Amino acid sequence: MNQKEISELRRRFRADRSAISRIYGCYVNCNKEVVAYLDESLGMMAQEEAEQFLNLLKKSLSGTLGKNLIDIVFSTQQVADSDEHRLLMALRDSKLKDGEIRQTFFQTVIDSLDMGESNYLILLAHDAYDVPRRGGDGELREDDSDQVFSYVVCSICPVKDGKLELGYVPGENEFHNFMPRQLVAPPELGFLFPAFDDRAANIYNALSYSRKADELHQEFLDAVFHTEPPMSAGEQREAFQTALTEALEEDCSLEVFQGVHERLVERIEQHKESKDPEPLTVSAREVGGMLQGCGVAEERVNAFCESCGRQFGEGAALSPANLIDSRRFEVKTADITISLPPECSGLVETRVIDGRKYLLIPADKDLEVNGLPVG
Repeated sequence: MNQKEISELRRRFRADRSAISRIYGCYVNCNKEVVAYLDESLGMMAQEEAEQFLNLLKKSLSGTLGKNLIDIVFSTQQVADSDEHRLLMALRDSKLKDGEIRQTFFQTVIDSLDMGESNYLILLAHDAYDVPRRGGDGELREDDSDQVFSYVVCSICPVKDGKLELGYVPGENEFHNFMPRQLVAPPELGFLFPAFDDRAANIYNALSYSRKADELHQEFLDAVFHTEPPMSAGEQREAFQTALTEALEEDCSLEVFQGVHERLVERIEQHKESKDPEPLTVSAREVGGMLQGCGVAEERVNAFCESCGRQFGEGAALSPANLIDSRRFEVKTADITISLPPECSGLVETRVIDGRKYLLIPADKDLEVNGLPVG
């Protein structure tokens, strides 16, 4: 799925736009015990309550592709004959109306998911989207459709204790403490099945959501999808750094990393400006070209590409946003940390003076210490 397809589905999560008629759920405590089940008509709820449920489900389609939103790919064998894919298809095809199928899914999640000491709510909804055609001008033709996209969306939300609050009781004309309520927080993880690829159902794919890009809850992914867990954004960055340090050795200097960082940031900015809905990717060989542009020897570049093959898999498409922090450039020593905007990374340089290495930063104007201008 690309960003445009995700945005199209996100616009569905309003009471006047979606075909979601019921909300199903299972409230689980930290001991993996079911506290309560939820089976309510969206149309019978107060509008404010219905919107809150829809917003929780919508959150499972938010964040950055490749970081918070991960493509899950099923093998042909799984689609043909596997318990995990059969269960997901049964949820969709039954439109969640079969209580036994819902119960099987809830138990699968409960048995596998580790939410620590947190209670949580599993939310499920089914929607049938009458997909409008896209005209020659790119606009959707709401009154012109030839297919229905039937899908389920799941959000798993922590339930947290509220704070004890002081409130006014009108009948008694007094202030009293109110018992804290249990509040449903935004989802920690979730998924959409099947994927909405090329604006049509793709039962070979699902879209998984994780609020924290470095915590994909792989135990959940393995139980529900039974596929090879994808690398999290943090794992990708660590693998990239390992490939650089292993291959470049003493050539992995501040200046080389500055050059690669600047080029990757430039690619990210160009992609944003182009408004291309497809996620930005680069190959190891493209990054190798950036290294060559920074003066790294060809043999070191080849070693880097080979290391990337071992870390990510041969021919893997890499997401620049997962390889670097495009919002800052950070330099650390044992005692200090210097953090600056990427466009200012070139201001930092290393220099050996009297046999000792120093970090140098120009300080020829507007020097301040704790907000105080100094000379």
